[in-house]
Amino acid sequence: MADTAEGIVSVVDPVLSSAGLELWDVEVTHDTVRVLVDRSGGVDLDSLSQAAGTLVAPLLDAHPELTPPGRYHLEVSSPGIERKLRRPEHFARYVGAEISLKTRVEILGGRRHRGVLIEAQPTGIVLEMGEPPTQTLVEYDSIDWARTVASWNSTLKQKPTVNNEPKEAAL
Repeated sequence: MADTAEGIVSVVDPVLSSAGLELWDVEVTHDTVRVLVDRSGGVDLDSLSQAAGTLVAPLLDAHPELTPPGRYHLEVSSPGIERKLRRPEHFARYVGAEISLKTRVEILGGRRHRGVLIEAQPTGIVLEMGEPPTQTLVEYDSIDWARTVASWNSTLKQKPTVNNEPKEAAL
């Protein structure tokens, strides 16, 4: 289904770009086409709805060879806070951020790693991880999956205040 996703990218990307949206990723399963879009400052429900109904759906209707056979679900959404990193430009955008990844081969004694993305090169990334911190080159071909890691520390330090005072009943 990777070829199908690439075909959808080639058809949908120019239209989304002209609407001021960035195509982040396309995922295709046996009954779902998931199109992830973003833009500077984030996307809202109105832009996602427009992208789904007036941009993406008509294009997929015009190119049924790119979609799963029969009925399928179209999902157009944001990549989310913890977003998947698939292409070199995704990694380049998040240099300095904490990421989590799984490799196809063992690196430094394991396949699952978490660290700071130090550099995105044409053939791979430099990840700083471990104690003491070690920088390791991880080639794109050896990455099974990668995603950003949301940092909740700053929001967890502040507890919400709740007004527990009894309310007077209105007469």
